[in-house]
Amino acid sequence: MRIASPGHLVFAILMIAFGLVGFIEGRFAPIWAPVAHDLPGRELLIYLCAFVALAGGAGLLLKAAAPIAARGLFVYLALWMLVFKGPFVIRAPLEEGSYQSIGENAVWVAAAWVLAIWFSSKADKTRLGFVFGETGLRLARILYGLALIAFGFSHFFYVNLTTPLVPTYLPLHDAWAYITGGAYLAAGIAIISGIFARLAAVLVAVEIALITLLVWAPMVAAGDISAGHWQETVVSCMITAGAWVMAESYRDAPWLVRKTEATWS
Repeated sequence: MRIASPGHLVFAILMIAFGLVGFIEGRFAPIWAPVAHDLPGRELLIYLCAFVALAGGAGLLLKAAAPIAARGLFVYLALWMLVFKGPFVIRAPLEEGSYQSIGENAVWVAAAWVLAIWFSSKADKTRLGFVFGETGLRLARILYGLALIAFGFSHFFYVNLTTPLVPTYLPLHDAWAYITGGAYLAAGIAIISGIFARLAAVLVAVEIALITLLVWAPMVAAGDISAGHWQETVVSCMITAGAWVMAESYRDAPWLVRKTEATWS
């Protein structure tokens, strides 16, 4: 077994959990939703998703299997994003919710991509640099940055939905919706531009983790949570894991000065 980082471990464990949900309960785990009920082969697809998640998560924890598992998850998650979330953007390109939804998947794709780069051999990084080398790492970070920008705009467009989620003990609920949204936008721009990217990646990972702990965890602990909020809780946990993988991808980079970005070694 090889644990590359805390983010890697949590990402793998959550994938295993999603796979078990699929097999035990015979339904899609929240990260795959929504899937049309009249989709041909829907039942078979449930178990395919469960298998990919379970095998991919377990494989990430095994030294020999990690390269294959990371690449498999990266490809499957990317295809899922394009096939099942891409159409939302095509059908409603002016609705922010379309980008929020695909942004969630983009975080997982970017994190799986980084793990695939981490576990790639030097030969693969040289031969397939546009995917598993410096170029691939840069593209994964850009994808992640775009997802953060989508999250930021959603806080502004849907402030009426964001404000009620702010813990009651905090004052100025509307202000917190704008502050967190602005932080997402700033982090996304920093990561895409490469300026203060490491600092931005770490701070936004902290923000996402705090939202998961302060907003969704209390609902779960209270036992008074709707199906929709439960799904958002699970998705938030997965986004937190993905965000930490992305932050850890900068561990060899400077905090404040822009320079050529380095792949994990």
